[in-house]
Amino acid sequence: MSSLLTRAARKPAGKWDDTRLVKECLAGNEEAWSALVEKYKRLIYSIPVKYGLPPQEAADVFQATCMELLARLPDLREPRALPKWLMQVAHHECYRAKRLQQRVISRDAEPGLPEPETPAIAETLVRQTEEEQNLREAMAALAPRCRHLIEMLFFEIPARPYNKVAEELGLAVGSIGFTRQQCIERLRRALEERGFA
Repeated sequence: MSSLLTRAARKPAGKWDDTRLVKECLAGNEEAWSALVEKYKRLIYSIPVKYGLPPQEAADVFQATCMELLARLPDLREPRALPKWLMQVAHHECYRAKRLQQRVISRDAEPGLPEPETPAIAETLVRQTEEEQNLREAMAALAPRCRHLIEMLFFEIPARPYNKVAEELGLAVGSIGFTRQQCIERLRRALEERGFA
């Protein structure tokens, strides 16, 4: 039992669940903070990209979202809600950036026009972002070989031919189809465990 606890304690911060990461962040653990930001940086950046914000504004949204996380982390009641909360904050920051862009345009083009209203969060955009985050988390839960195989076959454009995949993974070309099917099944189960079917 003590060896199990020792191994769990040695687990790197990047492998901790959100509950432990939040707890460690609140205790002042800088490694945990870095791991938390690293875990969710792609999620946060994906939102300003969807809004079509330029790289500098996307970086501003990322920074503002992280600052809000730092300020509000002690108020977080349920660490499992962290991804959705981060998405909402990032969406809010994107709306703010878009609104500022519109103000500049409307004042320059037509000084008498009323200020644009902030639209409600686009439900489809939120749902798409949640789905992408679920996929990222499910992919991270896969064994490295499966994750790499799926990335090469489905996330690269163009997809690599089986002979190149087999060469890189050290597998026989004939076993790629079977291995691919096993990995897809593991990914499907990981998605189901996250409530995404």
